[in-house]
Amino acid sequence: MALGWPWALLAALAVPLLLTARWWLRRRRRTAVTVTSVALIRAALPGGSSWRRRLPVALFAAGLLALAGAAARPQATVTVPRNDTSILLAVDVSGSMCSTDVRPNRLSAAGDAARAFVEASDDGTRIGLVAFSGVAGVLVPPTVERQPLLEAIDGFRTARGTAIGQAILTSIDAIAEHNPDVAPSGVDLGPVSPGGDYQPDTIVVLTDGSNTTGVDPLTAARQAAARHLRVFTIGFGTTDPAPMVCTADQVGEDSFGGRDPAFGGFSGDLGFRRFLQLDERALTEVADTTGGKYFRAEDADRLADVLAGLPAEIGLHEEEVEISVWFVLAGTLLAFAGIFLALWWSRSGSPSGYPRRG
Repeated sequence: MALGWPWALLAALAVPLLLTARWWLRRRRRTAVTVTSVALIRAALPGGSSWRRRLPVALFAAGLLALAGAAARPQATVTVPRNDTSILLAVDVSGSMCSTDVRPNRLSAAGDAARAFVEASDDGTRIGLVAFSGVAGVLVPPTVERQPLLEAIDGFRTARGTAIGQAILTSIDAIAEHNPDVAPSGVDLGPVSPGGDYQPDTIVVLTDGSNTTGVDPLTAARQAAARHLRVFTIGFGTTDPAPMVCTADQVGEDSFGGRDPAFGGFSGDLGFRRFLQLDERALTEVADTTGGKYFRAEDADRLADVLAGLPAEIGLHEEEVEISVWFVLAGTLLAFAGIFLALWWSRSGSPSGYPRRG
């Protein structure tokens, strides 16, 4: 917890000063009173313990301390929702997405999950779409319009290669187009400064393989971290070999070097299998470097759950919030409680705070 005006805590010195003054006045009264009868002293003594005299004073003093703390403007770090979130969804459309280990194939399952994610997102959240294989391109810049995103998802086409690092850099550039606080990927920002608040924009990378071309994913992740952009990564698919089957409208012109898995029954055995191996270590490092998280999704249901849960992860951030009002409330309640008890226990008019003896 931080303090906006720490010097205001000097007001708390009033509490020990008041307690000292109270003790001094009571001591002077005791020494100034002269009595000639022990019976009178016994009649004046309270009929109970001294805690009733001390509790109201303690409550009042605690209230004053809380009010002094409020004057110092205490601030707490809390997790709050953002209302300016932007999400760049980068989807792998490499040829391995034709694998049928996830029915009907990975590309169809990823498209269904992305479509459900877009439809369920808050209306005020901007979503952008990046597709990547050997190259990466922005299909839809960040927008609150849902229809262009859904149409782009329906138009996914496979191609050769997996450029995860380039997908991250392309997403950075797409964010920089609408967020002036984010520099494009080609700008050198110097050493990364740790800490600080994250940008409201976030990158989500969904892939089923490892980087095969272009910039290294960790190098791209460092650029994202330098811009305070989080990257969440999702590893999709199983480790079980399965036939590569895509429909005719899912296959790009250069997929599999001219082979059409929709008709050729391409199984991925011709030197292609190594590109089906998910590089979880690299995806985890990318997420950790940028402050994001890595998720594993082996089937369509798990992928849908991961995407559905992302808004809760992405839409929250830490913020310094002033909590003076709670100190004022506590101090007021304590002070009034002390005053109330003092008046209640002295309602009979006894100077000592207790009912007089009959």
